[in-house]
Amino acid sequence: MVILVLFVALFILVVLGVPIALSLAIASLLAILVEGSIPSLVVLHQMVSGMDSFPLLSIPFFILAGALMNQGGITKRIFDFAEALSGWMRGGLGHVNVGASILFSGMSGAAVADAGGLGAIEIKAMRSRGYDVGFSVGLTAASSTIGPIIPPSLPMIIYAVLAGVSIGQLFAAGLIPGLLMAVSLSLMVAYFARKRDYPKDASFSLKRIVVTFNKAFLSLMAPVIIVGGILTGWFTATEAAVVACVYAFILSAVVYKTLTIKKPIESVF
Repeated sequence: MVILVLFVALFILVVLGVPIALSLAIASLLAILVEGSIPSLVVLHQMVSGMDSFPLLSIPFFILAGALMNQGGITKRIFDFAEALSGWMRGGLGHVNVGASILFSGMSGAAVADAGGLGAIEIKAMRSRGYDVGFSVGLTAASSTIGPIIPPSLPMIIYAVLAGVSIGQLFAAGLIPGLLMAVSLSLMVAYFARKRDYPKDASFSLKRIVVTFNKAFLSLMAPVIIVGGILTGWFTATEAAVVACVYAFILSAVVYKTLTIKKPIESVF
């Protein structure tokens, strides 16, 4: 009976357009009240105390850092460098898609930030070079899932808080699986590139690699600072998220001068 009340209430609230988080809270509270064995005051206290967690503060800050990087053009520099590295291979933009996701994953830790920032650039570039819509969109969606695996990972932070385990150890454990996902996607890109005769999107140029690397160097240092700082114990995940926001803001507004006053406000809202 309790399970039925939970799912029916959740379904009705979602259909009515109530935000998912609020729907889950209301449906859970209603199910517990129907069950009747736990005082409502205790339930509310546990719901509030469960969210009162310092590590969970890192989640909105990492999301904000990703938004600032997108608004400040940092993602474009990363994409250009990735294109210089692997754009000369057959189906090069597919490999660029995967490689850029690896680099950006070390900054945002979220698939949404990857898909929303790099995704728009990647799909537009692939469509303009003659890649299929399904392949372009599917690869972008698949490569963006590397974000929650390679540190800093928002799902790992949530799991660490709920399970009471080390965030740093989870981050260290996610690096190799994330790279294996990237290798698997690159092999798939190589297969479809030969099967569908996708073009080589650029000729190999060492000079272009050096130029794009110099332009993207400070951007590429972001994951080194964030992940390295956490793994070496210089700062916690929450502090790393704040550092990521400050670094992204300074890089975009002061160094690259691509961030106007309006863009940070758009990033927050």
